[in-house]
Amino acid sequence: MAKIVPFKAVRPARDKVSLVTSRSYDEYSPAELASQLDYNPFSFLHILNPAYINLQKASAETRFKSVRTRYEEFKHEEILNQEDAPVFYLYEIQSKNQVYSGIIAGTAVEDYQNNVIKKHEDTLEYRVEYFKDYLHQTGFNTEPVLITYPENLALKKWISTRKHKRPVYLFSSLNRDKHTLWRIKDDAEIDWLQQQFAGMKSLYIADGHHRSASAELLYEQDKASGNENLNYFMSFLICETDLKIYEYNRIIRDLNGHTKKQFLTALAKDFTVENKHMELWKPEKKYQFGMYLDGEFYALKLKDTNFSSVREALDAQILYNKVLEPLLAIHDLRNDERIEYIPGSKPITAIKEIIDSGDYQVGFILFPASIQEIKELADNNLIMPPKSTYIEPKFRSGLVVYEL
Repeated sequence: MAKIVPFKAVRPARDKVSLVTSRSYDEYSPAELASQLDYNPFSFLHILNPAYINLQKASAETRFKSVRTRYEEFKHEEILNQEDAPVFYLYEIQSKNQVYSGIIAGTAVEDYQNNVIKKHEDTLEYRVEYFKDYLHQTGFNTEPVLITYPENLALKKWISTRKHKRPVYLFSSLNRDKHTLWRIKDDAEIDWLQQQFAGMKSLYIADGHHRSASAELLYEQDKASGNENLNYFMSFLICETDLKIYEYNRIIRDLNGHTKKQFLTALAKDFTVENKHMELWKPEKKYQFGMYLDGEFYALKLKDTNFSSVREALDAQILYNKVLEPLLAIHDLRNDERIEYIPGSKPITAIKEIIDSGDYQVGFILFPASIQEIKELADNNLIMPPKSTYIEPKFRSGLVVYEL
């Protein structure tokens, strides 16, 4: 039984929303960040990275306090405004090839702790602690946890019908995506939405494992304050059939001392290896892997597909067990500097270009994991290998803010 709650969100003034919202801070190159900060005085990036040159060497606490100060300035200038009463939102992202629709709401830390909200990725303690401190010092969060729910026909029909009403925002971002936001403030609609989610046995985190873990840690640290906002964290809830799950592809700097011939021979022990030459080949189904090596593409097809658990049957785990660890001596997928990850949303020509440049020697292209695999892992308290999935949609910073 899942619990969702409306909240008194802070969001941009209607006439400035396209200028305020931004991609996630980490997605900007230094040059892009500098450009945004120099030429767009309304960008939420001014809050996330105030005085971006002068604060580079400041302590975390000093930076976080500066973020809080800049956030309050945006509110004072009425670039950002707070709702008068708690609300839900219906949010749609329309890209060139996909439409994503979901509910923005507060989800319960208690549900996270009781495994009603289920996880499939491990977290790094230092990142959880760091973001907990960020939330504590700044007092707000603008990047919701992406949570998926089982298909619900009544909710699907409601979403379709609700889109015919006037939105509070309708704007396009620079990547040509169209964004539409509807405010759900009617008590009857709010109650009905809560009932729909109360009937769901489980929800699943698709993206945002560190953010949800930080919210729990902050709750445990500060719950004695009596601040009820700490009991929840902002989430973007989307039906599992509407998610787009990409793979994370791998590029490796060297062959661990193997010659090309030796490496291909070693691969042939577990895979059928087919040279595709210059064909831009991608896996067509599970247990297939693409490889780019020495200017040519290869199709690797696993010979033995009998596994005792869903985790061992994951393509990312198979690649690690059969290739990365035994042949290339990649033991630590998070920290080994010889491996990098390319999201499957990028074309495989990006992998070819990087390897052709000479900094990396071999690349592997995986088949995306399915939502069924993700749910089965979560249901069995199993964890995916690092960088197994790249999931869309991605939320825009500054569109909706949850205050703590």
